[in-house]
Amino acid sequence: MELADSRASAVKLAAAHRLLSVQVGAARRVPLGGRSVLTGMVKRPVNDAVPVLPLGLRGDEQADLSIHGGLEKAVYAYPAEHYAFWQAARREQGLGLIDDSLPHGSLGENLTLLGLLENQVWAGDVLRFPDCELQVRIPREPCYKFNAAMGFARASKMMAQSGLCGFYLSVLTPGSISAGQEFELLPGRRSIGIPQLFAAKMTKHLR
Repeated sequence: MELADSRASAVKLAAAHRLLSVQVGAARRVPLGGRSVLTGMVKRPVNDAVPVLPLGLRGDEQADLSIHGGLEKAVYAYPAEHYAFWQAARREQGLGLIDDSLPHGSLGENLTLLGLLENQVWAGDVLRFPDCELQVRIPREPCYKFNAAMGFARASKMMAQSGLCGFYLSVLTPGSISAGQEFELLPGRRSIGIPQLFAAKMTKHLR
């Protein structure tokens, strides 16, 4: 009964959950610390419908499959609400004077979501879009390439401290996905939340 009530509540809240933007990108080499590194962080928005395959969105690549990608980390979602935090952080580092824009996809995410934060999802929850279903798996763990993407050295540590990490999704039902779509949040068993999983991984970043 409780699970049925939770699912009913999720359907009622569907209008509050929206996909603002969809991004994909090929892995490419960028200069970092005096050397060239391969990264899939550089994503570009797609306006048309994007095929959703078991290993992620068509046209998207990951550089290091030991960290990103695979069946359980096929798609990376990030809350749009956190962009103000990172814009402020960049301004504090003096980067706003150079470039104050931070377009969707700047966090390396495939999906920029509105109305769904990390503390509102649990591993096993399902995001039901009109033509596909994605299942919440684990939080994103920041790495040194995230510092390069944000433009300052403490970015990874700030993500670890703030918990503004986003989360990875597996593809439960392949199909397609488009910017502007609304989606439903269908609760799973809800034994462990994304914030708890993230906290367990972040000890090394907070030393």
